[in-house]
Amino acid sequence: MDTKYEALFTPWKIGNVEIKNRIVLCPMGGTSLFGWFELTGCKFDREAANFFLERAKNNVGLIIPGIAPLRDTFWGKWLWQNEKMFKDLKVFMDEIHKTGAKLFIQLTAGMGRSWAITELVGPLHKNKLTRAILKPILDTGHELACPSPQPARWAPDIICPEMTKEQIHEIIEAFAKTAKLCRDAGVDGVEVHAVHEGYLLDQFSIEFYNKRTDEYGGSFENRYRFAAEVVHAIKEACGEDFPVSLRYSVESKLKGFAEGAMPGEDYVEVGRGMAESERAAKYLQDAGYDMLNADNGTYDSWYWAHPPMYMPQNCNLDDVSHIKKFVDIPVVCAGRMEPDVGAQAIAEGRIDAMGVARQFLTDPEWVTKMIEERMEDIKPCICCHSGCFNFSSSKGHYNTQDLTDTMGLARCALNPKTMQSKKYKLEPAKKAKKIAVIGGGIGGMEAALVCAQRGHTVTLYEKTDKLGGVFIAAAAPDFKEKDKMLIAWYEREIARQAGVTVELNTEITDLKALNADEIIVATGAKAKNLPVTGADKAIEAIDYLLGNKEVGERVVVIGGGLTGCEIAYDLYRKGKQPVVVEMQDDLITTPGICLANTSFLRDFFKANQVPVHLETALCEVGDGQVTLKNADGVFTVPADSVILSVGYRPAPVAKKGGKVHVIGDAATVGNLRTVIWGAWDVAMKL
Repeated sequence: MDTKYEALFTPWKIGNVEIKNRIVLCPMGGTSLFGWFELTGCKFDREAANFFLERAKNNVGLIIPGIAPLRDTFWGKWLWQNEKMFKDLKVFMDEIHKTGAKLFIQLTAGMGRSWAITELVGPLHKNKLTRAILKPILDTGHELACPSPQPARWAPDIICPEMTKEQIHEIIEAFAKTAKLCRDAGVDGVEVHAVHEGYLLDQFSIEFYNKRTDEYGGSFENRYRFAAEVVHAIKEACGEDFPVSLRYSVESKLKGFAEGAMPGEDYVEVGRGMAESERAAKYLQDAGYDMLNADNGTYDSWYWAHPPMYMPQNCNLDDVSHIKKFVDIPVVCAGRMEPDVGAQAIAEGRIDAMGVARQFLTDPEWVTKMIEERMEDIKPCICCHSGCFNFSSSKGHYNTQDLTDTMGLARCALNPKTMQSKKYKLEPAKKAKKIAVIGGGIGGMEAALVCAQRGHTVTLYEKTDKLGGVFIAAAAPDFKEKDKMLIAWYEREIARQAGVTVELNTEITDLKALNADEIIVATGAKAKNLPVTGADKAIEAIDYLLGNKEVGERVVVIGGGLTGCEIAYDLYRKGKQPVVVEMQDDLITTPGICLANTSFLRDFFKANQVPVHLETALCEVGDGQVTLKNADGVFTVPADSVILSVGYRPAPVAKKGGKVHVIGDAATVGNLRTVIWGAWDVAMKL
């Protein structure tokens, strides 16, 4: 192992529980051992158990599964009433302990105004009759209950009800009863979720959200009373030696409802600022918490707790290491943590352990690979959130995530096997075949790897001189360092995969000439054209990203989807003056793109005064200007350059049928998740 990582592999203690190393698998929604969104009520989740066991065998020190609601989302049964689930948990804990890993169960008081109310559920809740009919099955009033009436984060036209004191006491009791069952099942500790990320206990602690006038609102002590009473109850039920961690946001990074603060921005904090956090951390320690599992942010500034690729690496480290000065208990830091930086911070005593989450989804063996000095073999997480947490929203819409995704969080765009082991698995082919793959982009490479690993002989044809396809352009901006690493990972895997031959600079126009039993077409998509005067003067998005064409100072980006917004973000970082033009009523309206990612870009443009013209159409690209039209009329905007980012259309070299299979954007334009999962859907059947 490289010596710079040695500090990560020293033991440490949480209370009396010793952890073998300082790598913490942080909680992720969808990885609860008690299920996540079970229509029949919660039960022990064997898929999640297998997920954690594989990672425990690969040298993680401490595992903290995703949130377990104290009360089932459906049917309202309390966790402590489900005895069988804890019997199953005890058997699993014996398996975990054989690996040397430790495991804490994370229990949540609830989401309150942060409950990701969907387009389906929202109208049902707003109607008193349907809300009453739905209540025995799904009590939306309970799920949305918060400190005091306020707009829901995902549905600002819905006012969340105030939680009663009886409900508060019921939750505290449930924490104690459930924690005791966890202790009796051999669990090493529990984590209270959370004075963190704008969830229920955090809403109580922050004056901006909490307008109560009873003993749970007003003063500092009153606002933190709920969290303090929870740990008191757990310790009374389980004993002082039973460790209790707290998921904790150091700062809220909050400017207002649904408005977060950018890294480095000078702003007025309306949530928990550093001065209060210094006091709160000590207060919560003294209340009985044995560890702070820390980062930053709320659902209004979600990109701090769920950092997309636009956020700096190790984005929470400075704030978390500062708060450690005010407590004597261990402090874990999470948020795009890099192992070398985490190890150095631990060696310097700035933090006690490094928290990592989504990298464990992409590559379950990444810690083992680091120990074995095989860093280049680690498949990198690219912070896309496309498979693991694609809660999405735009103006006028609640959470637009598909219901199947809501029920299946913590999957991975880059690794279909994650939390889907029954659906996606590698099995030897019944008959070895010769397979031709046309197109060396991500989809083509993934299909080639899966086919070869199943025993087929694969020839991969790419018309250019390099592999990567359109993803080379997507990975070009400097904030896409993980995307570049992903391309390099694929190139290495393809080069050493037995059974795969690569033919570069080879364009396939005649499929009949291929000596293949099966043909996979992965030729991607082509940019759409705009039928407007002067469009030929504009630069295609891919040409800009690849650096094929230079741009001037004032750049108008036509298209406010994800690619267009990323281009505008890149332009601003390069010192240019971007303007975004979008026909829809908001930026990035496509469902399935995580709000953590989209809200960063929206907030960035707002904070940095990047002009955005919504519900606006391009009429003409002229010399030094563009002509636009919206509800107020026709107007012009100065433009030294114009970049078109108005979408793509599939460009398959052949149609699906017989032995020809079309995958990825060549079939339907999507994202890396649809490309990679679609490659597996085909490759597993051949």
